[in-house]
Amino acid sequence: MKKVELLSPAGNMEKLKMVFRYGADAAYLGGKFFNLRALAGNFSNEEIVEAVKYAHSLGKKIYVTLNIIAHNNEIEKVADYAKFLESAGVDAVIVADLGVFKIVRDNTDLEINVSTQASNTNWMSVKVWHEMGAKRIILARELSLKEIREIREKVPDVELEVFIHGAMCMSISGRCLLSNYLTGRDANRGACAQPCRWKYHLVEENRPGEYYPIYEDERGTFIMNSRDLCTIEFIDQILDTGIDSLKIEGRMKGIYYGAIVTKVYREAIDKYYEGNFKYDPKWMEYLNSVSNRKYTKGFFFGNPGAEGQNYDSSSYNKTHEIVAKVLGKSRDGKSILEIRSKIAVGEEVEIIKPVGDPIKIKMPEMIKMRKGQEEGKIEIANPNVIVKVDLDLEEMDILRKKLQK
Repeated sequence: MKKVELLSPAGNMEKLKMVFRYGADAAYLGGKFFNLRALAGNFSNEEIVEAVKYAHSLGKKIYVTLNIIAHNNEIEKVADYAKFLESAGVDAVIVADLGVFKIVRDNTDLEINVSTQASNTNWMSVKVWHEMGAKRIILARELSLKEIREIREKVPDVELEVFIHGAMCMSISGRCLLSNYLTGRDANRGACAQPCRWKYHLVEENRPGEYYPIYEDERGTFIMNSRDLCTIEFIDQILDTGIDSLKIEGRMKGIYYGAIVTKVYREAIDKYYEGNFKYDPKWMEYLNSVSNRKYTKGFFFGNPGAEGQNYDSSSYNKTHEIVAKVLGKSRDGKSILEIRSKIAVGEEVEIIKPVGDPIKIKMPEMIKMRKGQEEGKIEIANPNVIVKVDLDLEEMDILRKKLQK
């Protein structure tokens, strides 16, 4: 049985290394041009070359996003950039625009994955893209399990990818003009201001200054703030459809998000292929520990309706925060940590490794380090401080702590 690919987001090199350590088979990233995350760290040309070499050394893959809806002044630049990506050895590019698709196809031998921005919601459009040369279709988020199964049956010789976790958009396949209209920041060019997350009130033109709250009724909702997608409870049903790649959203999220979400779905996928899949409630505990806007099952079982929206707030929920990332070992065998959140000696923390349950400990004695030299013991460490601790940890292990209610 061909094993499904777990595809994780990488907003920069640190995030890339983290998702690979925690179980991703491939990562997708954006360069400095033509991608839909203008505010992510993104990768320079030199960093893309480095990322590809690093991934391939692990037997893993790199996909680069070229998924903006391009304008005339950009089209002429696409070919040269695509040729660079081909020379860098990327495994595929992700394309939404038909013109960009043709340029990449005609000027390189790159494999092309068609972005979810292309809004593929039926088997015929998938078939046509494949006939034009697409290697993979990243299906629209608005599809049910039944529809995905039918596409798989009708077009068996194309790779199919679906999103399984992360932020959703209030517009079909994320093709939204709201940000452009309200702020001048174009969502289809990577600069979305997320105005769908803002709070709105209704104002009647003859009653200026009188603001009315917007409610949901039996006819539907008028609130635009989508919940985040989470499929861990039924990931086996998605795998049963014969999908080729499972994609996690979140290039702008932090290393804790990338590590935890990848770890959870890695474990669930492995259980599926071992033949003893059973949903484990601890997976949801992990996923609740990272930033989220409450979870929804998306469209996998039909239109989510009210279950897909968050009416209360656009703020994030989470139960834990990252305390430190392990950088490596000192010469005397102790662990060097980069502190990410304020932590005190004696405070309870949990060690998170790629495999296994959290390991609870009390934060041990911390020795502040500067340029590899000890500066002395400290009781409290603040973010960006490097410390040495007497713990047997591995590089890129994570320490986290529970947030106080």
